[in-house]
Amino acid sequence: MDKVSLGSQTAKNGFKNEAFVVAIFNDWKNEILAQEWLKAMHYDLDLIEEVKAEKIKGNFKADIQVIILVQIKLQKLQDVQNIQVKLVSNNQGFNQIDKRWLKSYNELWNFSNEIYEILQYFVGEREPKINNPKDKRRMFFNEFSTQEQNKILNFFNTNKFLVLSDILKGRGRFASEWFLVILRLENNPIKWVLKPINEVINFYSGEVIFSPQGSLKIGKVTMQRKGGDGGRESAKMLQFKINPLLLLKNKEYQC
Repeated sequence: MDKVSLGSQTAKNGFKNEAFVVAIFNDWKNEILAQEWLKAMHYDLDLIEEVKAEKIKGNFKADIQVIILVQIKLQKLQDVQNIQVKLVSNNQGFNQIDKRWLKSYNELWNFSNEIYEILQYFVGEREPKINNPKDKRRMFFNEFSTQEQNKILNFFNTNKFLVLSDILKGRGRFASEWFLVILRLENNPIKWVLKPINEVINFYSGEVIFSPQGSLKIGKVTMQRKGGDGGRESAKMLQFKINPLLLLKNKEYQC
């Protein structure tokens, strides 16, 4: 079973941030929820001697790191698991998974000059180059020429798995290895799903298309201009969003 509806005193008292997930893991001997998570990560509870979880500080994909001490045939093995946590408290579910300046994405994905320029118009780093744009601050993808649209589609189709890996998994020491979605509606038991990050990437992947609103869709992932922020410069950042509840509701992952 990799998804379960359970009550937890810790969760009931602290469903606000990743700290409550850390607290549940650290009380794993008493918390049924932690025991179910560990089993979902393929651990035999009888072999576990110690579990130590802590919040990862800094801007990394993983939110918490769990150190698991396992005793097997007189040998103690220490596993380190990085987990990305998505807490959902309503049925809307949309969640920002990555947000950066265009320059930062260029350092990751090495855009051509033409792709970079198109994306500058999209986020508003350049003012619209067409007459009567829908938004005087920026351009939508459906306002570009067919040739320009095809260049965007070709780039993100060719680099789809690199893009999804960077925005969902990340790179380096604190790259996410597991993806934990927790839904807690008021007066309802907790529902959750915990999956290896590569399965999550495959689940959210799909056809690269433009949305009716003029943003970009990579499967179940939406790429859009951040917007908002009272018109501050940060509104020009590029962001990626998913609905974590899709993973939770997927029949393949049901108990």
